[in-house]
Amino acid sequence: MENEKSQSFHGQSRRDFVKQSSVLAGGLLAAPILSQANYFSGAPGVIKIAVIGCGGRGTGATVQALKTKENVQLVAMADAFRDNLDKSFENITSEMKDKPERVNVPESNKFTGFDAYKQAIALADVVILATPPGFRPIHFEEAVNKGKHIFMEKPVATDPAGVAKVLAAAEVAKAKKLNVVVGLQRHYQTSYRELYKRFKGGMIGDITSIQVWWNQGALWVRPRKPEYTEMEYQMRNWYYFNWLCGDHIVEQHIHNIDVGNWFMGETPVTAVGMGGRAIRTGPEAGEIYDHHYVEYRYQNGVAMNAQCRHWKDSVSRVDEEIVGTKGRIICDKGLILDHKGKTLYAFDKKQQNRPYQAEHDELFAAVAKGEFKFQDAQRGVQATLSAIIGRMATYSGQSIGYEKALASGINLQPAKYAFDAPPPVLPDANGNYAYAKPGITKYFS
Repeated sequence: MENEKSQSFHGQSRRDFVKQSSVLAGGLLAAPILSQANYFSGAPGVIKIAVIGCGGRGTGATVQALKTKENVQLVAMADAFRDNLDKSFENITSEMKDKPERVNVPESNKFTGFDAYKQAIALADVVILATPPGFRPIHFEEAVNKGKHIFMEKPVATDPAGVAKVLAAAEVAKAKKLNVVVGLQRHYQTSYRELYKRFKGGMIGDITSIQVWWNQGALWVRPRKPEYTEMEYQMRNWYYFNWLCGDHIVEQHIHNIDVGNWFMGETPVTAVGMGGRAIRTGPEAGEIYDHHYVEYRYQNGVAMNAQCRHWKDSVSRVDEEIVGTKGRIICDKGLILDHKGKTLYAFDKKQQNRPYQAEHDELFAAVAKGEFKFQDAQRGVQATLSAIIGRMATYSGQSIGYEKALASGINLQPAKYAFDAPPPVLPDANGNYAYAKPGITKYFS
């Protein structure tokens, strides 16, 4: 096991890395700091929103933003594909039929293509970043550069190089007093907040182990069409390619891994794991695995056992269990039990528990008041990189250190973003994609 230093949320090695990565971020930290007058300051008026990425999550997040109590208006939309944008616009308009004035996107403010995000970001006070996560680092950097408040979906990157870019931009966002909320919504969920409050009060004692799960059935696949270039095919099936998605351990299981980090108050030092393609094996599965199991170790030796899989007709569970010296927390049920099974706390299900809406309510309330309250980008980075080292561990069979991965500069992105450009992975003559094999795939010597 690699001898890595502890990764607390305020570790000295993290700060040093951010300083180094700022140089790599194209001089971003040298950008002039915007004054309060340069962005929405809470004066009476409309908070203008742009959505970048018009799939299901972008559509949902936009509707949630528009349903806040603040004076908000959608003014711009961007997506790589026009059909996605049109469907999203139709769905948003339908959802907001009781407040149609909140959707004001003329044809001139509907942008498509790889550079569409720049045009949409320029028109807004707050941007919603919801494209496939491989694009998140460049979109986040642009939004920060332009002085925008940001809601961005998780994960915030798919590789260590993207993580470095987001870390550097997060420092700029902090200096500019830009609110950043990341869609790790359990932090905005009343039941989780109440559980965490009681954990901090000592109800279960010291953590001795953590178990986290995201086990479910198979997901969507979009068939290849003759007119698609390889780039378009992969982007429309983004979930199955690591440069776009990061594998489901990064795109989905990040939620549960994040909860473990939250309760531990730090990030794992190392990850060791196993995984593979037991069920989902055809060309439509791209290059990702259908199951992962990772043993994460924190600095004090506590293990977090993390499992995720996509198997049809198998037991499903999406949950976290935090075990302590005096009891355990079952997060999904909102329960705290002692070791004899006695209930110490049960979340009152009559309480409001709408995390997807709450994260927007709280963000837009802060923007409307001119308050600087949210700096979720670093937490998003920590959860993202924790998930990434899990993927690297299952793919390689190696012990992967958090710090070593962070500093590695591993980059999965294509050399060029264009529909006629080759993506980073290509199919063989039979349409199959190469995938990682433990013991053969290696990241570090």
